[in-house]
Formats: sequence, structure tokens, C-alpha cells
Amino acid sequence: MERRKVQVTGGSTFTVSIPKDWARDHDVEAGDEVGFHPDSGSLLLTPVDGTDTDEGTLDITDSSGDELMRAVMTMYVSGFDVLALEADQIDPDQRRVIRDATQGLVGLEVLEETNERVVIQDLLDSSELSIHNAVRRMHLISVSMLGDAVDALTARDLDTASDVTSRDDDVDRLWYVVSRIFRGALRSPTVAQEIGVSREVAFDYHSSARQLERVADHAAKIAGTVENLEEDVPEDVADALRALQEDAAAIIETAMDALFADDPDEATRLANQARAHVRDIDDQTRRLDDLLHGLDAHHAQHLGLVVDSLSRSADYGGNIAETALQKAAPTPGP
Repeated sequence: MERRKVQVTGGSTFTVSIPKDWARDHDVEAGDEVGFHPDSGSLLLTPVDGTDTDEGTLDITDSSGDELMRAVMTMYVSGFDVLALEADQIDPDQRRVIRDATQGLVGLEVLEETNERVVIQDLLDSSELSIHNAVRRMHLISVSMLGDAVDALTARDLDTASDVTSRDDDVDRLWYVVSRIFRGALRSPTVAQEIGVSREVAFDYHSSARQLERVADHAAKIAGTVENLEEDVPEDVADALRALQEDAAAIIETAMDALFADDPDEATRLANQARAHVRDIDDQTRRLDDLLHGLDAHHAQHLGLVVDSLSRSADYGGNIAETALQKAAPTPGP
């Protein structure tokens, strides 16, 4: 760390010089503007380049399918406002993948499309985004998916199962939004100011959103089991699965309450409560496994996967509780 003394000029203005090496590395010259950003007790300095738009260009000549889809999503999460995808000739399959990727990400619109180039722009305004609301929405959707998936399973309801699977796309879209906001906050203090949370809190939200995305994946996995069942779920097993699902959902609910709690003491109490309940899930899982032993091997295998998904969902709630504990803990000064 390099230290500089604060000077007083004109009787009331505080000034401090910036290191010459840093200025040269960032092309800062006399007369240029720099920005100051308050951040958790620190004051961050950044150059001001005069442009608010980040543009990225990607050669997709040799990209197709999942690889191309992932490339578009990566550029989106990385924070590019304009994505230019170029090739000597963009074929119909590539256009389909680009269109699917655009529809699967929040805020993207195609601005330009030719045989050699597709330009996509992100129309979201960082100042209008709320990482808090996005994570809360992920929480509500994923927990409801978990309950509906078990209902679909016990009733062998293919329509409800299909609905659960489709909602997984909604959670994925929100997950990419949260990831984009989080990476933007890491990269730019300006973004952190615009979204109204510190970068530490953005990290906690991002970590928790990842756990919720996994809960939604397991709910979709349970829903996918419905079409593989060849007979009804026995009533005692169905009751035990519902109880396990309700307890897993309760752990997630309590952990999210802890994450969003303003009072550190209340957050700590709720987080510890959620973590304590995770330990009880193991006993329920063992009892369910005992019930499955008397079933046909094929039937027991599919239901065993459901038990595993519910148990893992409870563990993800415990991970959110752990994040809430860290968020509520006192932090050392700079």
C-alpha cells in the first residue's frame, strides 16, 4: 500500500496526489477526470473514459449448438452491453441458437442481423435492476417448484410436472441476471452504487442465488421422474416425501429470512435455526430409505433419487444460512 498525505488548499479544500505509475498505467493525464466511489468505509478512485457502453465482438465461425449458446451467455454475464457475433456466413442453426439464447436472457434484443453479423444489445439499465428482488424472486419460484414437483410425483400428474420443468427456465434467467449484476459490481464501483448494495452483499446474494438455482434444478429433476413411474407411490411413502419436502422448504425459507434480515442478531438467530434443522433431515432420509426397501427395485430406484434431491435441497438451504451468518458477522475495518 502506498501512503499519501492529505493537503488543504484554499483553506477548505482537501487534496491528495495520485501515484504517477498508476496514472500512466491507466492513461490518466493532466485535465482528465477521475471518479470517486464511497465503498464500505473506503474511497475508490477510477478513471473516467467518457463512454458508458461496453461492446464485445465474438467470431462464431467454428461455434455451434451448446458451445455457441454458452458463449453468448458468458458475454452477457461478463457485462457487455452490445454483443456482436460475426462469421463469414452465419448459418440457420447458428441463428436459431442465437435466437434461443437471446430469448433465454433478460433484457437482450437483436439490433442488427445480416448474413455475416448479428448484433445484440442489452437494454437493461443497471440503476433500475435490483439484485435483492431477483434473488427473492428466485427463492419464491424455486420453493414453489419443489412443492409442486412432489405433488406431481405423488399424483403422477404429468401436466404439473411439465409446468415445474418449464419454470426452471425462469429461475435460470434470474440466475444469469444476478450473475451479471454481481460481476458488474466487482468490476465497477459505479455499478455497485447504482444497485444500492455493497460488493460484499452482492457476493452474498450471488452465492445464495447459486444455491436456489440448484434447488430449482432438483425440483425439475423430481418432475422428470414422474413419467418414469410405472405404478403409484405408496401412501406412506407419499406422506413421508411430502413431510421431507415441507421441512426442506422451511429450512430454505428460514435461511432466506436470515439473509434478508436487517438486524444482525435476528439474522444470526434465524441462520442457526436453519442450520440446526438441516441435521434433522438425515433422520428423515434414513426412515424414507427404509420404506423404499420393500418396493420393486425399479420403483425404489426412482423414488430414491427423489429423496436425494429433497435432501440436497435442504443442504442448499443450510448453505444459504451459512452465507447469512457471514453477512451478519462484524467486519474488520479497512
